[in-house]
Amino acid sequence: MTAQSLHLDNTVLKTLDILTLWQNEQGIIQTGKDALAVSIKLGNETKGYIFHGKGKLILDTIIETKEGAFGKPVEKEINKPFLMLGNTKEIQENLIMASREDLHHQGYENEQGFLDEAEELYKKFFENRKTDYHKCCKGSAGVIFAFPNKADKLDILLAKDSKLVYKASDKIFLSTNRKTVLKTPEEVILSSNKKFFIVKKYVFSPKHCDFSSIKTEFQV
Repeated sequence: MTAQSLHLDNTVLKTLDILTLWQNEQGIIQTGKDALAVSIKLGNETKGYIFHGKGKLILDTIIETKEGAFGKPVEKEINKPFLMLGNTKEIQENLIMASREDLHHQGYENEQGFLDEAEELYKKFFENRKTDYHKCCKGSAGVIFAFPNKADKLDILLAKDSKLVYKASDKIFLSTNRKTVLKTPEEVILSSNKKFFIVKKYVFSPKHCDFSSIKTEFQV
């Protein structure tokens, strides 16, 4: 089975209220009331969504050490369509059919306008990816998010239980129960069991972050 087994539905929905799509002690992702949504399907099963509305991403990417705190938190308003896979059960209960007025409110003349935007994001997420992201849809509580950034690429967040990976244009942040790693253009900080290690002037290249190596850890 490949990612092509997944497909977008052709029904445009909207959120009934503010929805918390993911939350733990490290952060939260929400999408606003009346946000548009289209389902990502595997056969007849809903495995994810593409949303467009007023959302937010808050993430604690600070590492505390004896030498002080390193890094900055992520706080972003989400105003462009973004993708989510996993954790769909509660979401389905808070969606209804979108009206033409709902589409106009988000800047679309009709349903097809939103579906075209969603299809573009869907293809961008899955194209040229070695990781079998469809495996995220096999029955656990993990989630994957993809957010367009200013460089016309995608910031990716993967979360399952205590494991978290966030890959953005300016940083890579990985966290588990015992270890935390932060990579920025200036440095790499590793914290493990109350010990920490810092490497300055790291040559940062997000494209060298191989997500295939973590796919088994983050299958959801």
